[in-house]
Amino acid sequence: MYSIRIIGAGSIGNHLAHAARSRGWRVALTDIDPAALARARDSIYPQRYGAFDPEIELKDSRAAMADPADVVFIGTPPDTHIALAKATLEQAQTKAVVVEKPVCGPDLAGCQELLDLGRSKGVFLGVGYNHCLGRNTIEAENVLRKGTIGPVSTMSAYIREHWAGIFGAHPWLAGPWDSYLGFSSRGGGATGEHSHGLNIWQHFAHVVGAGRVVEVAARLDMVEQNGCTYDQLCFATLKTEQGLLGDVIQDVVTQPPEKRVRIQGADGFVDWRVGYRPGADAVIFAHGGEGPQELIIEKTRPDDFKAEVAHFEQVLDGKVDASPIALERGLDTMLVIAAIFKSHATGQVVRIDPARGYTLDALR
Repeated sequence: MYSIRIIGAGSIGNHLAHAARSRGWRVALTDIDPAALARARDSIYPQRYGAFDPEIELKDSRAAMADPADVVFIGTPPDTHIALAKATLEQAQTKAVVVEKPVCGPDLAGCQELLDLGRSKGVFLGVGYNHCLGRNTIEAENVLRKGTIGPVSTMSAYIREHWAGIFGAHPWLAGPWDSYLGFSSRGGGATGEHSHGLNIWQHFAHVVGAGRVVEVAARLDMVEQNGCTYDQLCFATLKTEQGLLGDVIQDVVTQPPEKRVRIQGADGFVDWRVGYRPGADAVIFAHGGEGPQELIIEKTRPDDFKAEVAHFEQVLDGKVDASPIALERGLDTMLVIAAIFKSHATGQVVRIDPARGYTLDALR
């Protein structure tokens, strides 16, 4: 039986606690705020899953920082991730440390240092971009690897969703000003909070052999209100090492949401969908002039996190050679996020030099 210590008893922390318990893991759910722990026990968990699981240990995060666990998951605001991950690596006996997305704010402060520290400790480091682990992603990969759509011409990703859903899952927040969400510099706004779009675009770029993103051109729609400064719209054009050109759109204003990736080949296409219809994702594909085929994948929200915990098990069992949620992949997304803000500020195409590491020095 594996164990997980979760730092942060908010929405994601509860999802992961439930997912880990569903696989028989020992779970410690921690937070620095006693009210957050009480809310998890009395409200969030029982409302979602019927009753609170008494096997889940509730504990103060600071008191638990040195407690051993096979996996430590950090589900706190993005601008706290790196400091908590470093402290965990220095203080606790663990085999894996995973932070929720995005890794940090667009300043990239501490990114390279965290990666170097994790490597020196021999600990798996990951980022919670769990769309890369979903069944729709696996099925889309299977279609792509058959090569029937021909050489990939372009790719577009859209994670467009009004963040009313986020606040619905966090009713204790009055609005974006009440957390990091209303501050792009802290990892909020459309570019940071919905960075699943950038990450899944990059994931499929690797699947089709296009390599890493090396050029970014972007425009943001910035909002300043109620003391907040955040981007509500992000439009980015990306180019990879092998010359694949495509686009990503993320926003916090679209209702109903649109979550999809369209991979266009010379002889067909693959369309990856999240929430294609209530309770189901989908993969739609066609090739050789044939009509589209739909693969419908029944799914609930907890399934996203069950897949994530199942992946943790594979990592711990030594069955994963290259994880799609490894920290390096999450930091590649952070480089693109930083490049987006620089491109918007300068009005120019920003080039990324991966050889310069995960710092702002990599942007030219």
